[in-house]
Amino acid sequence: MKSNISTSGWLIAFLVVLTPIACVEVTKSDFSHDLPEGATPWLSDQFDAKNKFTFAIVTDLNGGERKGIFEIAVEQLNLLRPELIVTVGDLVDGTSSNADSIAMEYDSFDERARKAKAPLFHVGGNHDLTDPVMRKVWKERYGAHYYHFIYKNVLFLMLDTEDHTDARRQEIHEARQAAIKVLDGPEPEKAQGMEYFKIPERVTGSVGEDQLAYFKKVIADHPEVSWTVLFMHKPIWKTEGLQQIESALAERPYTLFNGHFHSYSHTLKNDRDYMILGTTGGHQNEKDPNSFDHVTLVTMTTEGPVIANLRLEGILNKYGKVPLNGDSLCFQASRCQ
Repeated sequence: MKSNISTSGWLIAFLVVLTPIACVEVTKSDFSHDLPEGATPWLSDQFDAKNKFTFAIVTDLNGGERKGIFEIAVEQLNLLRPELIVTVGDLVDGTSSNADSIAMEYDSFDERARKAKAPLFHVGGNHDLTDPVMRKVWKERYGAHYYHFIYKNVLFLMLDTEDHTDARRQEIHEARQAAIKVLDGPEPEKAQGMEYFKIPERVTGSVGEDQLAYFKKVIADHPEVSWTVLFMHKPIWKTEGLQQIESALAERPYTLFNGHFHSYSHTLKNDRDYMILGTTGGHQNEKDPNSFDHVTLVTMTTEGPVIANLRLEGILNKYGKVPLNGDSLCFQASRCQ
């Protein structure tokens, strides 16, 4: 496995036009001119507009949400005009075990997310799905904890990496609540030595047998898709927990995205792109140069996905400004010392 963690070469987009999302072939009727035959002042009339679509990904906005960032990202996505948007989890803070308090947090998220022009598909994170109350609220509000859909012959697999047994979930919940009390107390530094921070699932998550069986069947039922994209919150692929799904995909082309670490990295595994995304408003490590706010723009083409990571400070409206007066905000803690 090779890993490359670098911010060099990142696209800073100063956008005054919309990203093309047409999924039609350009014909002679789409393009016309009045020049005579012969030399023309353009290099080609073969337009890059056939059989493609664009979707966007937003990542962790919680684990210590920074006010105003997610709202700006929504406005910027409305400039980019993707056909759909995917989250990779941690939509709410989720530190309470009170259903009404959790529901109020989702009310706040939904109110802001509904301003997006494109439909937004959810994946749950540890701040959304760790304990039984949180899972119940999610089920009542959004339905399935894991699911799939197909859009323009691309298979989207939406995983739940908080899929523990009931007994293990209770153990994790109790350890997490104990750690939260210390983190909220006068000596938060003591939390790092507590049981919750020693739990392996806290880092890489878990996927249960029923979920594995579900996705293996989905993959088997759809051999004709052109590409598969996997979304999850925690990097369960760093353990053996995703091997059954990876084996089911076999030689098929696929790409994987997850969040959770609040730090961007790219890994080439099985000759496939595995990307851990940064933040879209969540807590940032002031010493980590790969912890920054961004959205990921993916254009699906006949050759596969073209992936651009766009820093929020570089997505400007037609006035040359970050929307919602965002020019005064910090989008990367390591640069704002």
